[in-house]
Amino acid sequence: MTTDVSDNRANRQKRVLIGSILIAGLCSIIYELLISTTASYFLGDSIRQFSITIGVYMAAMGLGSWLSRWINGNLLFAFIAVELVLGLLGGLCVPLLYLAYAYTDLVQPIMILLILGVGVLTGLEVPLLTRLLENQDILAKNLSNVLSLDYLGALVATIAFPFAVLPWLGVFQSSLVFGLINIALGLLNLWYFAPQLDLSRKRLLTLSGTMVTGFLVVLLSISQWLVADWSNSLYSDRVVYRKQTPYQTIVLTQYKDDLRLFLNGNLQFSSVDEYRYHDALVHIPLSQHPDPENVLLLGAGDGMAARELLKYDSIRHITLVDLDPAVVNLARHDSRLTELNRNSLNDPRVKTISSDAMVYLRDTDSKYDVILADLPDPNNVSLARLYSREFYRLVRQHLNAGGIFTTQATSPYFATNAFWSVDHSVKAAGFTTVTPYHVQVPSFGEWGFVFAGTSAQPLTPKAPLVDTRYLDKTSFREALTFARDLKPQADVQVSSLDNPTVHDYYMNGWQYWH
Repeated sequence: MTTDVSDNRANRQKRVLIGSILIAGLCSIIYELLISTTASYFLGDSIRQFSITIGVYMAAMGLGSWLSRWINGNLLFAFIAVELVLGLLGGLCVPLLYLAYAYTDLVQPIMILLILGVGVLTGLEVPLLTRLLENQDILAKNLSNVLSLDYLGALVATIAFPFAVLPWLGVFQSSLVFGLINIALGLLNLWYFAPQLDLSRKRLLTLSGTMVTGFLVVLLSISQWLVADWSNSLYSDRVVYRKQTPYQTIVLTQYKDDLRLFLNGNLQFSSVDEYRYHDALVHIPLSQHPDPENVLLLGAGDGMAARELLKYDSIRHITLVDLDPAVVNLARHDSRLTELNRNSLNDPRVKTISSDAMVYLRDTDSKYDVILADLPDPNNVSLARLYSREFYRLVRQHLNAGGIFTTQATSPYFATNAFWSVDHSVKAAGFTTVTPYHVQVPSFGEWGFVFAGTSAQPLTPKAPLVDTRYLDKTSFREALTFARDLKPQADVQVSSLDNPTVHDYYMNGWQYWH
């Protein structure tokens, strides 16, 4: 009978430890995803941030596993202590990055230190748990149990992060919540295995766990205030709206009459001068088409380009394709934006589709008289796809005879080579006519566009066919002239899916100005 009771207790203890492996693996991966995602928001170039995270994390895990050989004595105490420290560090990883970005220039070094810390502590977990289970089964079975559940936890984390964690909690609250989960895991093990710990160690772990839990709970309770306060410190004007979506962070700021939209910290428009940008994007190409009826907008979820297109009586259908439905919903329902875009997205002629621009073009059979691309700058490899030769070939295939296309093409002044790479990539896509042009938008600086047509008709300065605030025949003519310092600085390459040179040009160009 005594043997049966002992066996049952041992099996329960084993199940607790095995469950701990699953949760520990989940939390560790969540921390890494949070660190790399937050760093991508602040520093851009998500490929670089995730690559650094994966490499440093794996190396740090190896270091942690190697260091575990020197942990002797009470392994249970060591494991619980690791969970408490990991919960504290993981819980604070995003708040620390927010602080670093708001008040220092040390985001990258602090990011690496956080990854190292989380990685080393995670590397300690697996050997400690394996050794704790060594009295239950043979080593090979222990190791397979530990690793399989650790990897399963990682799988759950990678699926939950984009579809549930990020949309529901955002990066800041997610960090604190999973830190608390990690600490709860340590305290659960402390409670369950209390008889195996001496009194002094139990008191130390209980006090530490209680203090850390209280600290993170306080931070979580004031997290919205902290995020709002730090967000205001990141932007020059007052933040009036902030939302985290699976794709990006949406922020609206306002100072008097100047309403600004930011996506992942990048300015999309200022209400003071956005008309200059949208006049150039819409009315220059539309002046070249005799009777446009069917128009495709790629991006442009703020509704400003649609506002300008709706001025043309000939246009019967506008299809707007934007990846993030939250941007479109904001532009459709927020009174500040509907006043600015004149409620364009609620016009019956406008149809909105939530999709990636390239995926939409690949899957649709529709053709258009005019296609306008108002897409985010190519500051990561995923966005660079939308400035590639292959993407522009897809665009050309969806134009009717005599159809025209225009894309925003970044700044010919701040990112000169990126601008001309877009120009060269559009030419390489097989358009008959390709003409770059640019305008001065005070909030952006010098900004460029590339016009392309399927006919041999050149881009000819004309007076706009509708009322505009900025564009006339004179400013149209000036837009076609490039000063010497806006010309290509080197032998600029075409950007392709295989070799997204526009991304490198863009990051190198903006590096100095940022």
